[in-house]
Amino acid sequence: MDRYPPIADHGLVGDLQTAALVSSQGVVDWFAAPRFDSPSIFAALLDHDRGGYFLFAPEEADVTYKQLYYPDTAVLVTRFMSPDGVGEVIDCMPPDRTGTPTDRHTLIRVVRAVRGTVRFVLDCRPRFDYGRAPHELDLQGETAVFHAPELAGYLQSTFPVERNGNDVRGEVTLNAGELAGAAFTVCVPDGAPPAPITVEELSDRLFDIGNFWQGWLRTSTYRGRWPNMVGRSAITLKLLTYHPTGAPVAAATMGLPEQIGGERNWDYRYTWVRDGSLSVRALLDLGFAEEATRFTHWLRDRLAERAGSDGERLQIMYRVDGDPDIPEVILDHFEGYRGSAPVRAGNAAMDQLQLDIYGEVLYALAEGGTVGQHTGYHGWKGLAAALDWLADSWDRPDEGIWETRGGRKDFTYSRVMCWAAFDAGLRLATEFSRPADLARWTTARDAILEQVMTRGWSDKEQALVQHYDGDVLDASLLLIPRVGFLAPKGPGWLSTLDAIDRKLVSDSLVYRYDPAASPDGLRGSEGTFSLCTFLYVDAMARAGRTEQGRYAFEKMQTYANHVGLFAEEIGPSGEQLGNFPQAFTHLSLIMAATTLDAALDREQAR
Repeated sequence: MDRYPPIADHGLVGDLQTAALVSSQGVVDWFAAPRFDSPSIFAALLDHDRGGYFLFAPEEADVTYKQLYYPDTAVLVTRFMSPDGVGEVIDCMPPDRTGTPTDRHTLIRVVRAVRGTVRFVLDCRPRFDYGRAPHELDLQGETAVFHAPELAGYLQSTFPVERNGNDVRGEVTLNAGELAGAAFTVCVPDGAPPAPITVEELSDRLFDIGNFWQGWLRTSTYRGRWPNMVGRSAITLKLLTYHPTGAPVAAATMGLPEQIGGERNWDYRYTWVRDGSLSVRALLDLGFAEEATRFTHWLRDRLAERAGSDGERLQIMYRVDGDPDIPEVILDHFEGYRGSAPVRAGNAAMDQLQLDIYGEVLYALAEGGTVGQHTGYHGWKGLAAALDWLADSWDRPDEGIWETRGGRKDFTYSRVMCWAAFDAGLRLATEFSRPADLARWTTARDAILEQVMTRGWSDKEQALVQHYDGDVLDASLLLIPRVGFLAPKGPGWLSTLDAIDRKLVSDSLVYRYDPAASPDGLRGSEGTFSLCTFLYVDAMARAGRTEQGRYAFEKMQTYANHVGLFAEEIGPSGEQLGNFPQAFTHLSLIMAATTLDAALDREQAR
């Protein structure tokens, strides 16, 4: 077992309320329950000694590994090959099919000998509450109960296990065709214990879970050129969405670094209004209207909560149930992934001002046409009130889309998205004949356009730039043609695209911005931002540069990990960095694929 495997050396399994990472060595080294944003139970990825893990793998040291997903599912297979035999560990979680929050979650692990004889070792070491809560072990035959103050963990196996301090260890030898298994169930301490398990029952559950995922993906309408990558991204977005509310989290993990050994280590297990809003378009592009509609309902509820307030109408992020309280604390007892500290739980950026979120919310609602169909009169009134408020509030410095901690600035992207908010609001009011102060919204929209093109334009770079006080380029502006602020083939946009190409693109990979040229209040540097690379592909396709866009898109696919997943960034040596997997990256992959498919289809038709 590696002390800290590469971030990308993992597959993701989940049940639509929480998720776990499994390394290609058969180790569950990240699992939080009962929700994505709950304290961890296994967190060896953040501290090998204190975090806890669940290993289930062959005992032999001379083993090679191969990890894959069963096709079109979230059932993860880790295959071990040795001179004496070939074995597999199959991991999955039964998906939530009710949409009701529950404190009971089960991780299923089945092992099988494919050829020869394989001796498997089980080593289960939970560490509750980020490793801060002690637990007691009650071992009853093949069931081990870990008692912690807030949770209980039940490990059930189909073979004997033994005490190892307050943890458990077991061994089982299988011949070709034989199976064994274990299930780790988390619930509240006074919850009913899970029913006994058998190998046959676990095997049946594997097939049922596989059928669930294949059935869901079959409803996709995507018929483009990259079905495997798009399908895997769709499943990943689904895995990262909290089914009871329809709210996606930004990533399954916390604390994984943007620079090894650095301080850029954030908690991404929350719902960003921006990320979720853009996911609506990606889901609709694939035909998943139900998932898109569930999230727009969540957005509607957030707007309604502050409809009568005098302050900001939206917070930039929330918990998956809509709770706005996400205090940030330092887990100083964790050493961090390969020494990357501090490890943060919660996110202080919740209090930042980021005015672009209003544009993304309106973009989501306008793209889906959901206001007229689902929001209703009272929902529209809340949205219109937010735009009335924004008409008096858009012209302010903010922290911007990248959540910099170097002070507020007049970020160009924030103003562009305020323009998009009014533009979308005007279209919705007209399309669905809703009451609105059209004159006021039009005045605000036009004033923003004039300001951006006057103050956000750099004569030096011949481009729109990051903020009004400099000439720094910013890849967030790659969304400009998608929202319609500038025509995708107009001279102003093509000149901006050329400048981004010169300053931020490295062999088709795209940086967000240059921290050295535009200090963001943090030490260190970062890799290329995978979201921005896919936004670059989208912008290239819209600009008619399809050959260049296709090259960048297909080259980016080579940076995916072995099971098709992306973290947040690509490091200088091609390694994946940041929280994993990142929903923003996968939704932008879908957006880029559908835009590029459409552009290539038009070219072929001509």
